Amino acid sequence: MNTIKIEKKHAQMIAHRGLSGLEPENSIPAFIAAGNRSYYGVETDVHVTKDGKFVVIHDDDTERVAGYYRVIEETLYDDLKDIRLNDLCRLEILSGTEKVDLKDRRELVIPDLKDYINICKKYEKVCILELKNQFAPDDIIRLVKEIKDLEYLEQVTFISFQLPNLIELRKLMPEQPLQYLVEEFDNEVFENLVKYQLELDIRHTELTEEIITMVHNAGRIVNCWTCDSKETAERLVSWGVDFITSNYLE
Repeated sequence: MNTIKIEKKHAQMIAHRGLSGLEPENSIPAFIAAGNRSYYGVETDVHVTKDGKFVVIHDDDTERVAGYYRVIEETLYDDLKDIRLNDLCRLEILSGTEKVDLKDRRELVIPDLKDYINICKKYEKVCILELKNQFAPDDIIRLVKEIKDLEYLEQVTFISFQLPNLIELRKLMPEQPLQYLVEEFDNEVFENLVKYQLELDIRHTELTEEIITMVHNAGRIVNCWTCDSKETAERLVSWGVDFITSNYLE
């Protein structure tokens, strides 16, 4: 298994949930695999545990990725940190086969925020950090401080579907790169990009050349998620997209 290379020209590639086409999503091996390749950035998702710890996982609970049900925001960190992630490679994407359960691997646990930041720091990758749910303002302040204490805040782009998260982040950091995650593009989305100085991060199937031009003319940047088709990605590049987030395109 390996990544699929594209003619990315000016565009930058972002590894979705780490290199999740080759390693279990949002795992330490997925972040290291992305770090060892040419990706500009490594995307991941952050939640807050019941006792206020920041952990890296996409879903609100652990069942899909671990086969063991715990709601992240209702569970203490000590009850999450040793849960083993499913060791499932995504061969069905790359070769059309079924998912294959590989050997038991001791490193497949739920990372915390520090694990993720330190791996990106070691490999000099930009952190593309998604705040999954709406965070309390105090939690956003703590999150920013934790990253700042790790001396890597300048290399973090925050993204979120939750506009209030981005508004709070903008209050704290007038110059920080922030991307507004959206399913679709409309006038309200565009107005929020301009009002809060946000970049666009849109589902790739909803992106058009006209949208890219409109956003660029407003002085904003365009990212898209999650494109795994070489042909589609290269078409997006020809339209002028700035970033492409993918599970295995490189």
